[in-house]
Amino acid sequence: VQLQASGGGLVQAGGSLRLSCAASGRTFSSIAMGWFRQAPGKEREFVAAIRWSGGLTYYLDSVKGRSTISRDNAKNTVYLQMNSLKPEDTAVYYCAAALRDSSWYPDDPDDYAYWGQGTLVTVSS
Repeated sequence: VQLQASGGGLVQAGGSLRLSCAASGRTFSSIAMGWFRQAPGKEREFVAAIRWSGGLTYYLDSVKGRSTISRDNAKNTVYLQMNSLKPEDTAVYYCAAALRDSSWYPDDPDDYAYWGQGTLVTVSS
C-alpha cells in the first residue's frame, strides 16, 4: 500500500484546511486509515481514524468538533477537514493504513502498517 498525503499549508488561526490521503496498491487489505501529527520536539500524536467499511470514526479529544475525517471508497482516498485551526495544530500530518482488524487500536501508531510522507500544516497566530 502506498499513501500520498497532500493539502497542508500555511493558514491563519481560525482558518481551515482539508488534507487528503490517496491510497494505492493493495488497498483492499486495509481496514482503516488514520491521521497522526508530529510537532517539532514532540512525539507523534493520533488525530483521527476511520474504518473503510461502515465509516466508524475516532478523534483526538482536542480536535473533536473542529475536524472531520471522511473517506471516498471509490477513490481510495481519506480526507481530514480541519476547521477553527489553532497554532497548537501546527505539525507535520501523516496518514497511515491499518491492516489488522483484531486488536486494532485507532490511536496506536504501532497498529498501522503503512505511512505516507507527511504534509506540513502551519497555523499562524
